[in-house]
Amino acid sequence: MKKVNRRRMDDSTPHNVWRSFSDMMSGLLLLFVLIMAVCLMQAQKNYTEKLAEQAKQSQTLSELQASQSQVSEQQEKLSEQEATLAEQASALETLQAALEAHQLSLNEKETELENAQLALDAQTLLLNERESELALSQASLSASQLKLDEANALMLQQQSKIDQIIGVKADLVAALNDEFKKNSISVQIDSNTGAILLDSSVLFEFSESELTSAGMEVLDQVLEPYCEVLLREEYVNYIAEIIIDGYTDSSGDYQSNLMLSQQRAYAVAAYLTDTMYQFLSGPQTEILLGKLTANGKSSSNLILEADGRENADASRRVEIKFRLKDEEMISELQKLIVESQAAAGGETAVAEAAAEQE
Repeated sequence: MKKVNRRRMDDSTPHNVWRSFSDMMSGLLLLFVLIMAVCLMQAQKNYTEKLAEQAKQSQTLSELQASQSQVSEQQEKLSEQEATLAEQASALETLQAALEAHQLSLNEKETELENAQLALDAQTLLLNERESELALSQASLSASQLKLDEANALMLQQQSKIDQIIGVKADLVAALNDEFKKNSISVQIDSNTGAILLDSSVLFEFSESELTSAGMEVLDQVLEPYCEVLLREEYVNYIAEIIIDGYTDSSGDYQSNLMLSQQRAYAVAAYLTDTMYQFLSGPQTEILLGKLTANGKSSSNLILEADGRENADASRRVEIKFRLKDEEMISELQKLIVESQAAAGGETAVAEAAAEQE
């Protein structure tokens, strides 16, 4: 029984193989048929779309041909219009030429009239200019004369006061000389400024700003008579400033020399304010403090020898001087004199020009 079954199984095996192969081939054939059907459908669709596109292009071409025909017709109309416009332009040019010729004739006549009017206006203007120049010359002469009269009047008004100021300054310098001589003090007084020059080598050690004992003795001798004269009743109201200026020689830099000169001027001023109570009254000390100034001048205003070389010892100094209140008036008067001379010169020039025009 077992043998019979194995034989049947062996007999059925080839049959099953061929049957499976047949099924597979049928499936492949069916797949091929489906692919062919899809391709045919796609080809049919593309063919249909291409036919539609060709029909659309044919319609567009027809429309373009119709548009070109219309354009040609419009161009013909434009050509006709351009010819008409050219004829009209030619006619206008002819008319314009005639008008221009007529206008040219009118312009020539107007030009002749304008030239005649310009000649007349030029003569009138020249006459008016000469009259204006004469009037200006007269006005300038009058103004210059008025200015000269005013300047002369002002100078006359100030002359007596200036003479008084000059006299006060001369009196002050003389009084200072007398006072120093009376006290047997040998000191140099500038006759123009009333300044006294004190040698720094006596007042200070080299490059120092602290007064030496010898310097204090010199200041004791000088400051009392100098301040006493300046603060006298007949002079004090004329004094604007009592000035202490410190100077150095040119050795060293400007900044350090400025500091040293300031410190030395301040040292002398401080000594004066410390000792003034010994020889001045209370009101006089207040007046002195209101007028006293101290300045450092560094290496400016060097003192030179006759050959132009610097005198370093003389340049290192302290100057004590005064300034009168109305010294500015003298400068102002000098300015007025210069202006008056200039005005007088201008007046002469204007008068000569006016004479030439007449």
